Amino acid sequence: MPLKDYRFEGDTRLHIKQMPTGAGEDAGRKAELVQLTGENIARAALLQEKLYAAGREGLVIAIQARDAAGKDSLIKKVFSGLNPAALEVHSFKSPNSTELSHDYLWRINQALPPRGKIAVFNRSQYEDVLIVRVHHMEKGYKLASRCLTEDFFERRYDQLRHWEDYLWENGIRMVKLFLNVSREEQKQRFIERMEREEKHWKLSTADMKERAAWDAYDEAFEDAINATATRRSPWYVLPADNKWYTRYLTSQLLLDTLEDMAPEYPPLDPAEAAKIPQCMEQLENGG
Repeated sequence: MPLKDYRFEGDTRLHIKQMPTGAGEDAGRKAELVQLTGENIARAALLQEKLYAAGREGLVIAIQARDAAGKDSLIKKVFSGLNPAALEVHSFKSPNSTELSHDYLWRINQALPPRGKIAVFNRSQYEDVLIVRVHHMEKGYKLASRCLTEDFFERRYDQLRHWEDYLWENGIRMVKLFLNVSREEQKQRFIERMEREEKHWKLSTADMKERAAWDAYDEAFEDAINATATRRSPWYVLPADNKWYTRYLTSQLLLDTLEDMAPEYPPLDPAEAAKIPQCMEQLENGG
């Protein structure tokens, strides 16, 4: 499937169970697409250099997924090819007491990149309409009763959509990824974590609790994506059972986004340009 078939802008509704989790017909193109992934990253790195130099736009890649869908390895394999000076990676865990005493976007706003840089969010602002919704965590929030009405999450979807529009209008693009791993593939990855000692550090008994809520997460992801997918800030629902394929699609998404941003190196200030001949002469004369 072409990348556009995984993109949601709000004009069509997402039904997660109808979306592929594997490479499908592209499975036979693995060697070709792995090579193309490297080429995409190299081309994206050249555009990132221009983005950094121009300093006119920033980019956020927000990644959401179930446990064991491959977020960490995706970030490592795709984004490590970019200039680290112009790249930021932020992982959002359960909010601490200080973060909980602020509005839920407070910690996210602090992680937004300056114009010229790319930020990758490993989990994101959407945790507050996903795990919070599935486990009804909002009921324990210290909020005024007027804030805890029945339309709590519908209002949050509106807030997120308006916030992302605000970022767009201030030079920050937001592209959102959902890594769509199948229940069977997640099971196999959990088993591998249990069997391989070097993967034990990834084990968590909480993962089993989240797995038991699979259908509730399906509903939460669908509602969040359908409510917040826009042309300016689209969602991409990428198959995650084949990690090499997810990496290829993400590399293509990154390249397409940077090409759409079309950054260019800024021209040299005329006053500085006029000094170049003098500086060259100095250097050539041993200066």
